[in-house]
Amino acid sequence: MQLKQIARDALLKPLQAVSGIVERRHTLPILANVLLEQKDGRLYVTATDLEMQITAFSDWPGGSESQAVTVAARKMQDLLRALPDDAVLNIDASGAKMTVRAGRSRFNLQTLPAADYPRIGLGQDQLQTLTLPQRELRSLLRRAEFAMAQQDIRYYLNGMLLVADKGTLQAVATDGHRLSWASLAVEGDYQRQEVILPRKTVLELGKLLAEVDDLVTIDILATQIRFRFANVELVSKVVDGKFPDYNRVIPTGHGKLIDFTRTELLATLQRAAILSNEKFRGVRVVLVPGTMKIICTNTEQEEAEEELEVDYQGEGLDIGFNINYLLDVLQNLSSEKVRLAFGDANSSALVTVPDVDDYKYVVMPMRI
Repeated sequence: MQLKQIARDALLKPLQAVSGIVERRHTLPILANVLLEQKDGRLYVTATDLEMQITAFSDWPGGSESQAVTVAARKMQDLLRALPDDAVLNIDASGAKMTVRAGRSRFNLQTLPAADYPRIGLGQDQLQTLTLPQRELRSLLRRAEFAMAQQDIRYYLNGMLLVADKGTLQAVATDGHRLSWASLAVEGDYQRQEVILPRKTVLELGKLLAEVDDLVTIDILATQIRFRFANVELVSKVVDGKFPDYNRVIPTGHGKLIDFTRTELLATLQRAAILSNEKFRGVRVVLVPGTMKIICTNTEQEEAEEELEVDYQGEGLDIGFNINYLLDVLQNLSSEKVRLAFGDANSSALVTVPDVDDYKYVVMPMRI
């Protein structure tokens, strides 16, 4: 493989887009590599971990012949980052070595044959295709992803449920202690389709999607899902499992409703959290007419008490939560106002955005 007079960024930018999924330690050495391909006037860079595959490209009118090679992802990326921004590269890969020249610098890297690189083939059984702006999909994922479980034995909770239904796309995540549901309107009338995205796929999408109105195309297949946007294509396997019935978890009819300014409530909880128990992270919410108290204590007998004036005249309530679960939702919403709905001391609390029906967050109480 030969690449003559190629700008540093023409290789570095697609390499940075894909290298996040490359595993440092793997049983297959070639999975530490990326596949470089030059064809059809473009330079393609592909990475895979066998569960997910990302391909990114940059326009580069090289030779007419297609050519390909694999090289260590981390070393190549670190090397390119260390070169000057305006560096021009000459790359020659022959045999088991790749020589990279830039000005007076020269580097020799080991390569592995492109023919041995394990690509993820795309299934033929396409079920549904949706198109929406990158900005909207990024926001949808962000409002739900923080509630995903980590390393739960119920493997289907370690991901996010994506639901295409009529004119909506919904995202749901839960770890069994809290649940986040977000929805957005999409053009088209879709048959109901549910897929569970792996955690790593969701996090990688969050990094790659941009705050722009350019479109992203989502192709839902029987055992895979594909996202295409800008110069990136991401193909991922989906989790084979049955997600819990989230509609049964979302409480209805809670009568204790209180509206807050999101930033004020967030700042109050952040101050109280400083003196919370580092292990259990408990916070007491004490509600009386006109006032809500937020109380945290720890094993050193220290205590934080915050008082908020609220528009509430109902019955009193004393309930405990994991303070991290409340902080997470307030940090990931962008609305100015939030509404907390309480039942009794043993019922889940519901966080919504007033006058908007596209977000619900449920958090279970805890004993303090």
